[in-house]
Amino acid sequence: MTRLVRLAVASCALLLLAFVGPETASRAASPIEEQFKYGSIGSEDQEGIPYWIWQVLPRMFADKLPAGGYGALGMIWEPGHDLPIGFSKKTIWGVSRVGVNCAFCHTASVRTSASAAPTIVLAGPAHQFNPQAYSQFLDATSVDPRFNATEMMAAIATLTRLSWVDSAMYRYVLIPAVKRGLQEHKERFAWMSSRPAWGKGRIDPQNPFKFTTLEQPIDSTIGNADMPPLWNMKARRGMALHWDGMNTIYREVLLSSGLGNGATVRSIEVENIDRLGAWFDDLQPPAFPFPIDAALAKQGREVYDKTCASCHAAGGARTGQVIPIEEIGTDRHRLDTWTAPSAEAFNAFTRNQPWQFTHFRKTNGMVASLLDGIWLRAPYLHNGSVPSLTDLLEPAAQRPTNFYRGYDVFDPVRVGFVSSGREAEQAGSQYDVTQPGNGNAGHEYGVALSPDQKRALVEFMKTL
Repeated sequence: MTRLVRLAVASCALLLLAFVGPETASRAASPIEEQFKYGSIGSEDQEGIPYWIWQVLPRMFADKLPAGGYGALGMIWEPGHDLPIGFSKKTIWGVSRVGVNCAFCHTASVRTSASAAPTIVLAGPAHQFNPQAYSQFLDATSVDPRFNATEMMAAIATLTRLSWVDSAMYRYVLIPAVKRGLQEHKERFAWMSSRPAWGKGRIDPQNPFKFTTLEQPIDSTIGNADMPPLWNMKARRGMALHWDGMNTIYREVLLSSGLGNGATVRSIEVENIDRLGAWFDDLQPPAFPFPIDAALAKQGREVYDKTCASCHAAGGARTGQVIPIEEIGTDRHRLDTWTAPSAEAFNAFTRNQPWQFTHFRKTNGMVASLLDGIWLRAPYLHNGSVPSLTDLLEPAAQRPTNFYRGYDVFDPVRVGFVSSGREAEQAGSQYDVTQPGNGNAGHEYGVALSPDQKRALVEFMKTL
C-alpha cells in the first residue's frame, strides 16, 4: 500500500456524492473483498471528515471542481453503496466520519474498448485516479467565504434532517473545526505547489508523511511515483518492497501504509490490515483480456528467459533485489526522497508498539520486481513515464515525451492504456517527461533486440 498525502486522505472523504462517472456493475463480493473496498483501517479517527460535511462540500463548491466532475478524477462507484471503493465510514463519539482505506490507491478500472463497460480489478494499481485533484479542491474550499455554518447547514438541510443535538454539534463545533483544519492543512502542504503535478495514477508516497508525522525538514525532493498492485504477495516474501526496497518485511509495509493513509498508532486497525495482508498473499492478477498468439508467445518465452528472467522471474538471480541507480539509470528523484534519517525516524516512531518497525532503511536503487500481471501495470517504470511495453523496449531517446495517462481503455497491441487522441486527452492528465521527476530514461534492457524478438517478447509478457 502506498502512503497517501494527508491532504488526499482528508479530501477523498469529501468527494463522493457528486461523482458523475458511470456506475459499474459488480458481482456479489466476498466478505474480505467488501472489507477491502469499504472497511476501516483506522484513518477516520484523525483524518475523517464528518459525514454531512463530506456530502455537501462537493455540492456547495461544484464550481471549484475540474471539468468533467468527479468522474474525471477516476473514483470508482458501485451501485448500492453510499461510498465509492476505497472509502470507509466509522462512528466516533457519536459522529459518523468518512476516511480512506487501502482500496483508495489499489483498485483499477480497465475497458477493452471505448464502448465497453469497465472491469474493476481489486488490488490493482489505480492508474485512473487523481488524488492530488482533491488537494486543489480543498485548498480552494477552505478559504472560500461560503464555507460557513449558516450556508453549510442550509445545504445539509436539503439532504437530511438533523436532530437538534446533531444540528448544534455541526453548527458550533464540526463546521468551524473542519474549516480551521483544512486551512491549517493548506498551509502545511504549501510545499506541494513547488513540485510537478502528480497527475492520474500517481502520488508522492513519502514526502507528506515525512514532513508531517516524522517531522523531517522540508526539502526539495520530488517523490511522484505510480501506485503498485497488491496481488500475489506471498511470492514476494523475503524480497525488497516498495519501489526502492526501503523495507523487506511484508507486515511492516502493510502497517506503515495504514499510518500513511491517516491512521495513528492508537487508531490503526491492525487485525483488519492483517486479514487483508493474508488475502493479498494468494490474490492473483487478472488474465490478459484479449486473444494471445500462442506460437508467438512461445518464441517470446525464449527471449524472456535470456533477456529478462534473471531480474524478473521467480527464482531469478536478481529478482526482488535492489539494482543500483547507476546501473538501471532511471529517474532518481523518487529514490532521493527517502533518506536515512527518515528511515531511522520511522523505525523510532513505532517504538514500544507490539508491531513496531525495525527494518525501514535507505537504499541506492530500485527493485527488480516480479512481472505478474504486468499488462495492467502500465504506464511503466516507477514514475509511470513510459506508456506501453512496446515503448519500454525502445531506447529512451525514442520513447514518447508527451502523452496522457489515466484513460482506462486498453491497447492490446502495444500493451498499455491508450495514451493519445481526443478521448485520452479528455479523460487523462498530460505527462511531460521533461519535468523534474518525470524522466523516462533508464531500464534500456532489451532495446537491442530485433523487431521480431521484441514483438515476441511483448506477446509472451501478456501471459504473465
